[in-house]
Amino acid sequence: MHKFTLSFLLCFSLHALEMDSMAPDFTLKGAPKEVQLHAQNGKYVVLEWFNDGCPFVRKHYNGKNMQMLQKKYSGKVSWLTINSSAEGKQGHLASIEAAKEMYTKEQMRSMSLLLDGDGKVGQKFGAKTTPHMFIIDPTGRVVYQGAIDSISSADGADIPRAKNYVSMALDQALAGKPIKISKTNPYGCSVKY
Repeated sequence: MHKFTLSFLLCFSLHALEMDSMAPDFTLKGAPKEVQLHAQNGKYVVLEWFNDGCPFVRKHYNGKNMQMLQKKYSGKVSWLTINSSAEGKQGHLASIEAAKEMYTKEQMRSMSLLLDGDGKVGQKFGAKTTPHMFIIDPTGRVVYQGAIDSISSADGADIPRAKNYVSMALDQALAGKPIKISKTNPYGCSVKY
């Protein structure tokens, strides 16, 4: 019984938001612009938690996997990358660094690299890892949360063999179909609140 309780608590802590609950609204500054989540109503939104020093993030950016996903869904969804690393912690970005990080270093295709240095937005969503992915539907409800894919490693060679949960969920949602896998356990580095 003790193992069941521990397992239940671990599962609960990994998913702070209930599925189909309304996503917490936020306004964050970033590069190239400030974004208000509620201004994205009527569109699918992807939230991607980011830390450039995390090997799991490096796996997806060095191999161009994240940029390919961002490009694939450009014009179909609002893709927002969020950095919740606190000042003095690994991955923290100041506003001056964000544009360089987004365009020059990472060549991101997301709508904006948003800065959440006080961690308030990350904590509202229960973001635990980098990357931690969320999909919000056009009505503002959370319809996917968890890992980017099915292989929880930092090895880029695993990308082609993995099931990409975000891509699967977006393809199903955009086709008007139910999302078959709507919740997975996120993996990666802990968010550096």
